[in-house]
Amino acid sequence: MFRKAERRQAKLRLALCGPSGSGKTYSALLMARGLVPDGQIAMIDTERGSGELYADVTPYDAASLAPPFTPTRYIELIQQAEQDGYDVLIIDSLSHAWTGEGGILDLHDKATAASRSGNSFMAWREVTPKHNQLVDTILGANLHVIVTMRTKTAYDLVDDGNGKKKPIKIGLAPVQREGMEYEFTTVMDLAVDS
Repeated sequence: MFRKAERRQAKLRLALCGPSGSGKTYSALLMARGLVPDGQIAMIDTERGSGELYADVTPYDAASLAPPFTPTRYIELIQQAEQDGYDVLIIDSLSHAWTGEGGILDLHDKATAASRSGNSFMAWREVTPKHNQLVDTILGANLHVIVTMRTKTAYDLVDDGNGKKKPIKIGLAPVQREGMEYEFTTVMDLAVDS
C-alpha cells in the first residue's frame, strides 16, 4: 500500500534535443564528465564515427552502431555497457532507432507490407512492443543515460539588431516517437546561435 515518500539516489535520464550543429554530442560528453568526474563513460555512436571527433574533450569508450538501427541492437549495447560497469552511457543518437534503416518506422513499413490487409494501423501492434522494450531498457539501466535526439529543422527570421532580418536555424520536435521526451528525467533543447 502507501508509504512515506523518501528521496532516493537515482540514475539520470537526460535527453539533449537539437538541430545539426547545436552541440548535442559535445554537451553530452561535458555533462557525462560532470556527473562522474572520475567515472567511466561509454558512447553508442550512430553518427558514422563523428562521436570520436571529441576524443580530446574527455576520455571515453565508443561503440559504433551502423545500420540496421534495430531496437534490439541498441538494447544489446545498453546492456553491454551496464555489464561492463560504465557509469554513464551516451546514446548518440536515439533518433536512428526511430527513423533510421531498421528503426521503428522502417520495421512498421515492412510489417505493413507483409500483412495481408496492408493495414498500417495493425502493424503498430507488431512494432510498438519493440520500441517499448528499448525505452524500458534505457529507463531500467543501472547507469546514467544521456541520449541525443535530432530535431526537425526549420528556419525563422529574427532581427539582427541593425534593423535587418537574418535567418536562424531552430529545432522543432525531436525525431522520435511523439511523447518520448516524457520518459526522461530532464530534457534540454539546444539551439544554434550564430
